Amino acid sequence: MKKKDTFFVGLMLFSMFFGAGNLIFPPFLGMGAGTSFWPAIIGFIITAVGLPLVVIIATALGKDGVNTLGNRVHPWFGAIFTIVVYLSIGPFFGIPRNANVAFEMGFKPFLGDVSINNSILLLSFTAIFFLLVYLLSLNPSKVVDYMGRWITPILLVSIVVLCVTGLFKLNHPLKAPTETYQSASLLKGFIDGYSTMDALAALAFGIVILTTFKQKGLNDHKQLTVYTVKAGLVAGAALALVYLAIGYLGARMASYGNFDNGTAILSSASTILLGNSGKVLLGMIFTLACFTTCVGLTIACGQFFNTIAPKISYKMFVTLVTLVSFLIANLGLNQIITISVPFLVMAYPLTIVVVALSFFHRYFNGSRKVYTGAMILTGLVSLHDGLKMFGVDWGVVESVMRSLPLTSVDLGWVAPAIIGGGIGLLIHKISGSAITDEGSE
Repeated sequence: MKKKDTFFVGLMLFSMFFGAGNLIFPPFLGMGAGTSFWPAIIGFIITAVGLPLVVIIATALGKDGVNTLGNRVHPWFGAIFTIVVYLSIGPFFGIPRNANVAFEMGFKPFLGDVSINNSILLLSFTAIFFLLVYLLSLNPSKVVDYMGRWITPILLVSIVVLCVTGLFKLNHPLKAPTETYQSASLLKGFIDGYSTMDALAALAFGIVILTTFKQKGLNDHKQLTVYTVKAGLVAGAALALVYLAIGYLGARMASYGNFDNGTAILSSASTILLGNSGKVLLGMIFTLACFTTCVGLTIACGQFFNTIAPKISYKMFVTLVTLVSFLIANLGLNQIITISVPFLVMAYPLTIVVVALSFFHRYFNGSRKVYTGAMILTGLVSLHDGLKMFGVDWGVVESVMRSLPLTSVDLGWVAPAIIGGGIGLLIHKISGSAITDEGSE
């Protein structure tokens, strides 16, 4: 395996990760954090870069990727958890969200005062967009060449041009942080990193990276793990640098007015810095970023569902994923975000806990009791937090949840996770169990 091949696989992984949320949230964080930018962006990078990288490593260490992690809790949990992850980062939330952002930022701004109904425009755009996604996803072996060698370098150069121009032209001092970032800005950035969905996406992308390396002749599990980690480090370094750049751009833009979201910040910045050319550049950045992520997610979903139902062809699964994504994308961006954010609040803690436990697996003999205890208590808290965002009134339960440590910074699940794992370990020690996880290595 040549070093350049690993490098290009890393760039391909970066392009798969770098989609709508990765562009939208860092500049908005930067604008809100102001003089607290550095602790906030560090917190963001921990969950938006560090956590996905850890997940990639964990899935590479397991012989069956994300299935291995889920099966350590229980085979039923493993099956349901894995399917839910793939559906959420794929056709139900992740792919439609990226397609909508590509429409809003890469196509709609150039229409001017066209009087055509927005729904018809979205339908037309997504029809062409998903046709291209479908065609490229049919040949996953070619994705490294298309995305790693060509599309990703163009994307990175475009971002560098925008951010370097901003570094020299936007010279106003940083403003004081907004109320949200005035205290515990690092933890606030940590929670903001959830919104990229990359930790969940990493569970899916693991199988794509492993398959890519196998197609290049690697079959030894140890070698596959080493090269996957190297590719992950390339992708992680690129992501971190981009987040720092566009986050700082957002911090500088705070002096130019109030903005409702990250897309508004980047749109105004590109126009201020480069005029109409900036609008074109930004449109290209958003379109390429969202397109490559949609291709990566479609391939990941197709390969996963093909492994659990091999009698149905990979092509058929890609067709189904593309069609469902196309239909949901036409619900509109606001509707998709409204549903996806509470779901992420429920899914992320479970993902973090099961991945964290995988690195301590050997120290408690892979006991299923430890996994189960930690996941049950984590699940109860995250379920409460997610449904609360949907407007569910928990009554008396609410006061109990508010009393949990770190609840004020949306990390109320941490203490229950530790307690649940501790109870599971105690039961394991008392019962004198041997390894109970059939999926452990």
